[in-house]
Amino acid sequence: MIIDFRLRPPVKPYLSGRMYNLERNKRLSESMGMYQSPSVLNYSMDMLLDEMDEAGVSIGVVPGRESNPGMGDATCEEVTSIVQSHPGRFVGIAGVDPTKPDEAFSRIEQFVVNGILKAVCLEPGALPEPLYGDDRILYPVIEYCAARDIPVMMMLGGNAGPDVSYTNPVQIDHVAADFPSARFIISHGGWPWVTEAIHVAYRYKNVYLLPDLYQFNGPGSGEYLAAANYILRDQMLFGSAYPYVSLREAVDYFLEGRLRPEAQPAFLAGNARRILELERV
Repeated sequence: MIIDFRLRPPVKPYLSGRMYNLERNKRLSESMGMYQSPSVLNYSMDMLLDEMDEAGVSIGVVPGRESNPGMGDATCEEVTSIVQSHPGRFVGIAGVDPTKPDEAFSRIEQFVVNGILKAVCLEPGALPEPLYGDDRILYPVIEYCAARDIPVMMMLGGNAGPDVSYTNPVQIDHVAADFPSARFIISHGGWPWVTEAIHVAYRYKNVYLLPDLYQFNGPGSGEYLAAANYILRDQMLFGSAYPYVSLREAVDYFLEGRLRPEAQPAFLAGNARRILELERV
């Protein structure tokens, strides 16, 4: 089994976001030495499901977003619909706006606690008024999730804010220390602060790194790979970043000699199953 922890399928609402701008998509794919999938070029969910089967990807994790329409929102209702329309193929994450805590609590209660979504996504640097990941405005939502043992995905890395300071993993260092019982998933893996992000995860066992796009053929990719093979074997997550990277290429990248056989079960599925509590899936 392989679980792809960052997969945005070619259906609404993702098609309205910039990730499905084919010219931009092609540029990012080629910058990582990859190519665009036919399922992306044809905006085809059926072709994606076939591609998942061919690559051995059993489950795709679908992240939501409700705080920045300019980047393409994916509401809890829409993510839930994707999961329900394809039983057993997708797991959803609820995107909420942490600057509206009462509304966020209600959404989490409805779609995670009493619904089928498995975690909560916060993207502080991408808010209309960007915040750092350790801003105290975020703390009520994090505390709410921690009290209910709900994992929190935070986007820290890549283009996670208006400048590179919004990607600095010192933010999650602070938050992980303040919430030792919470479980954090760092999408974009703190890139380009790769060594620093690895160090934070090494210090805090409640921090999981999801480098997604930045784990392929780029600066720092070797460090992520070393972490997955050795010191962070139980805290690294595989994510293709689809639609930017084809699933077959993403899987082959790790199975063609880069990822040690003994590290493959945890990186490709085991860590995701544990943090999302999918042991029975």
